[in-house]
Amino acid sequence: MAPTTLGKALNMGLRKAMEDDPKVLIMGEDVGKLGGVFRITDGLQKDFGEDRVIDTPLAESGIIGTAIGLALRGYRPVCEIQFDGFVWPGYDQIVAQLAKMHYRSQGRLRLPVVVRIPFGGGIGAVEHHSESPEAYFAHTPGLRVVVCSNPVDSYFMIQQAIATDDPVIFFEPKRRYYEKGELDTSITPEPMFQARTVRPGTDLTLVAYGPMVKVALEAASAAEAEGRSLEVIDLRSLSPLDSDTVVASVRRTGRAVIVHEASTTLGIGAELAARVTEECFYSLESPVLRVGGFDTPYPPAKVEEEWLPDLDRVLDAVDRSFGF
Repeated sequence: MAPTTLGKALNMGLRKAMEDDPKVLIMGEDVGKLGGVFRITDGLQKDFGEDRVIDTPLAESGIIGTAIGLALRGYRPVCEIQFDGFVWPGYDQIVAQLAKMHYRSQGRLRLPVVVRIPFGGGIGAVEHHSESPEAYFAHTPGLRVVVCSNPVDSYFMIQQAIATDDPVIFFEPKRRYYEKGELDTSITPEPMFQARTVRPGTDLTLVAYGPMVKVALEAASAAEAEGRSLEVIDLRSLSPLDSDTVVASVRRTGRAVIVHEASTTLGIGAELAARVTEECFYSLESPVLRVGGFDTPYPPAKVEEEWLPDLDRVLDAVDRSFGF
């Protein structure tokens, strides 16, 4: 097992899916000759040809609309949205067509389309290049929404997403693309729509996904020095949301803090906090707390680090939870 970056693991997963199924296509802006702005599709057009790795015009609505047509003809298109903030021109196609076709056809039609979206901040980008739009899609019935946070999940989850007969919105934490981890491609992957406990603990449940999993693990390590045992859960799937794993943990620990980069109001944390409160009311020692971005657009790169949730803000929420 050699250390592999999250981005390279995605590339390997896409390659494996294309080798296994000739109906898998990749399409997007600069995904071919350039290999994508983050080089996630690097080398794939050279090896699979321009008919399977397709450089598209700069038109997200056209990309999604074309993918819908291809899926209806039996293909499994993988669309790359170059940056999170570029998804909005294709949002109408995703919500009005992609998400509804199976339901509207009374189950006769399926659209196995994967929409890959690099998301989140932390790279010092300009406007429209750092956003966290996951709640928009998780709120939409008919879409499955997943988030990878490490090379192992990146490699396996992208293949699982492509094999899924429902449309999948696949979020990738762009600030973690170049971080390395061990990747063993021979293991049996976990179910894609299931959360994972990445660090066991007894005193408080810390829930995160995507780029914030690393921050949550750092917070758990820091809290250990103060004699507190924090359990860290990586949600992995936002729709369906595996609240059972979180509920089981909170029933043991009695406390919960949920962390995400997106603005706190009406975010994934709000839905999960409601579910935990409903299921764990008599087990809770304190209210379920949320740590997220502020209710403003992502700021300019110069002050981005002040906006993003960090170790100090997570530990502050942990302290407040124990203060009740």
